Amino acid sequence: MSDPRNNHPGAFRIGSPVRGEATSSPRMTKREVLKFCGASFCMLSIAYLYGFPETSRAQMAKKGLIKTKLSPYFTSLDGGTIQCELCPRRCRVPKGKRGFCGVRENREGKYYSLVYGNPCALHFDPIEKKHFFHVFPATTSLSLATAGCNFQCKFCQNWEISQASPEDVYSYDVPPEIVVKKAKEMGAHSVAYTYVEPMIFYEYMLDIAYLVKKAGLLNVTHSNGFINPDPLRNLCKVIDAANIDLKGFTETFYRELCAGELAPVLETLKTLKKEKIHLEITNLMIPTKNDEISVVREMCLWVKKELGADTPIHFSRFYPLYKLRNLPPTPVSTLEKARAMAFSTGLEYVYIGNIPGHEGENTFCPKCKKMVIQRRGFMVGEMHLKGGKCGYCGKPIPGIWA
Repeated sequence: MSDPRNNHPGAFRIGSPVRGEATSSPRMTKREVLKFCGASFCMLSIAYLYGFPETSRAQMAKKGLIKTKLSPYFTSLDGGTIQCELCPRRCRVPKGKRGFCGVRENREGKYYSLVYGNPCALHFDPIEKKHFFHVFPATTSLSLATAGCNFQCKFCQNWEISQASPEDVYSYDVPPEIVVKKAKEMGAHSVAYTYVEPMIFYEYMLDIAYLVKKAGLLNVTHSNGFINPDPLRNLCKVIDAANIDLKGFTETFYRELCAGELAPVLETLKTLKKEKIHLEITNLMIPTKNDEISVVREMCLWVKKELGADTPIHFSRFYPLYKLRNLPPTPVSTLEKARAMAFSTGLEYVYIGNIPGHEGENTFCPKCKKMVIQRRGFMVGEMHLKGGKCGYCGKPIPGIWA
């Protein structure tokens, strides 16, 4: 899946400096750093973050499988084959084999997660990097991911870990209780499940989420929305907010560029709305692939009808990466046309992402039209909210504000 922390040019700080940032000494290439650090997270960072002694061999990064957990979502079939019930692929997996995501394995007729408690990416980020503009602005979120994904997006921003198997990356043994303990110690207001598709480390996410709830923090997820109804409803018991990547609005786009399907994602969005989970949508606009204005209009009309006019939607700028390096960045004019189209259909909160300083980063009251939250990139400036309402006219602004 695409993640906002890497959509912005230079936001991936390991191996490549921010554009315009001066460097006085040579740097390893991104690929060299990934080999050493285990995708997007280096050994010294996690050791420091979690206070592990340098001599603690138990907390050194390890390549290979560390810990497993039995999945509650599979059906036993004849001959020891199982059928995964976690995502709409419903993979049929013979003994000794893995599902499409690469992180679940059939061991003697039982299906196991191979990444439980084994994050390869763990950071403290502004919650705005998760593309949440209506959730605790200007607060930090402890963000984590394991290897793997149930999509194969050709434009993936985090392909080094999303398209990797657990054996390909360096991971750490970080049980749920330690995640929550450190989130509180470091002053985070939320824990975010992100970077790759978090549903593939569902068991780990769920166990963390219950402890997060008890600790009085928020659970937020940035997801592709490709999950079956039963596990989704179970997750809704503990998730506070979800940003779903609505990657395009045609089955052809999903099939050819993501190796996925659109219909289950739309059902996920409707379920989240029904379950009263705070919902935001991100649409990464890719030139010539999903930027046809008539399709954008169709998508916006669907969002308004099925999810409500007050559902925030983020049109984000694409930058060439992974298997779509031949395409240019999204023209700013394309994003502005999409934003104008969304407003014309009646949507009330429409944002432009990955263009720091653009007016489309700010939140405006749909009633009095005044700016209530000012942003530049992931930095928050002025805020004019009082009790979740516009500080000027008193109109309620949807979100989680306190």
